[in-house]
Amino acid sequence: MSAESSGNISEVHQGSAENSDDTTRLAEMQNAGMARNESPEGFLFLNAHLSPIFVNYAAAQILGYPEEPQTHKNLCDQVGAKIRSILLVSEEPSNGSVFVARFRSGRRHYVCRSFSVDGIETADLQPSFAIILERASTTSTSLAQLFDRFHLTAREQEVAQFLSQGLTSKEIGARMQISPNTVKAFLRLIMVKMGVTTRSGVVGKALNAR
Repeated sequence: MSAESSGNISEVHQGSAENSDDTTRLAEMQNAGMARNESPEGFLFLNAHLSPIFVNYAAAQILGYPEEPQTHKNLCDQVGAKIRSILLVSEEPSNGSVFVARFRSGRRHYVCRSFSVDGIETADLQPSFAIILERASTTSTSLAQLFDRFHLTAREQEVAQFLSQGLTSKEIGARMQISPNTVKAFLRLIMVKMGVTTRSGVVGKALNAR
């Protein structure tokens, strides 16, 4: 993300440090006009309850398409609803990925990268989440279309994506915060759906899609 974008995030947190109400913080950002930046990536920061603390202009545009963010009187509710309807897979991290790996907004495909953030200055042990939304490359779009053709679920798609990048079951499990055995269970389902009998067969189809 650009330095300008990072500056905007810092400014929001500093300006709202004394206010513990996340809804108020987002409303204040809306009233300030949600300063635009040149970065095409969307960025969101969510608390442990998956409520938005910070949303940059690009993220609001991506999630709210075709409507512009400034057209909403209650941006907090609108963004929160879009997060749950578009990005959310499960509200329980122990069940696997909380957020989708990719999604579509209008005619465009996007990659969703989520990061669990554990605070050290708070008694709340529940993690917060940082999310980056990026326009999918042609390769990513081709893979997404391949996975859709075989009716893979969001988590199965994520496993297959990591597998095509050469990651082991242990590495995939660490990325998705699930056990290697759960990864292997996903892989068996993926192989059945894709009509292959080996991990290399999944990788081969993924490479051919590129």
